[in-house]
Amino acid sequence: MSNSQQMKKGLSVRDLITTGILAALYMVCAMIGEAIFGFFPVLTFLCPLSIALLCGPVYMLILAKVPKHGPIIVTGILVGGVLFVLGMYWSMCLAYCILGVVADLLAGSGNFRNKGRNLLSYMIFVLSPVFSYGMLWFDRDAYVQYLVEKGTEQTYMDTMVSTAQNWMLPAMIIGVLICAAISGLVGQKLLKKHFEKAGVV
Repeated sequence: MSNSQQMKKGLSVRDLITTGILAALYMVCAMIGEAIFGFFPVLTFLCPLSIALLCGPVYMLILAKVPKHGPIIVTGILVGGVLFVLGMYWSMCLAYCILGVVADLLAGSGNFRNKGRNLLSYMIFVLSPVFSYGMLWFDRDAYVQYLVEKGTEQTYMDTMVSTAQNWMLPAMIIGVLICAAISGLVGQKLLKKHFEKAGVV
């Protein structure tokens, strides 16, 4: 059966189960990436970069295992929903949902088999955490108040605010895109070298 025919069939129960498992794995990798720097208010701005660096192989595996419209959207909704429940800033959670749709459409424009479009798809999707940190520059008071009310210590936020510099936001975006490109390319090479030979995809 051709890729286009598979895409038209929609998501099967097996596809949904696979998507759920891989979305959970993506979530674990993202949380590990957050934990590497997130405990330190001075280094927390590096979290989006470490997340981008860790999650690429899982993202590429999702596209390879279920090359259809839907899995990336589902992943965005699940990750965004879990993060919202855990008290993360709402703009990041919303970004995961919206960018999940954009990333899905971009990967789908290449039938989920075009390596370049799949890579760009990941680079867009993994920008989602930046939308939380970005609010520190665009609506600082609301950002701080929200996170303190959700359980973040005031001293943590005070240190974070005092550390933030105007150059950090564009540097963060550029850093995420670079890390995502590296991670995505590694993921694609792993798929070809290991997963395809093992019959995983």
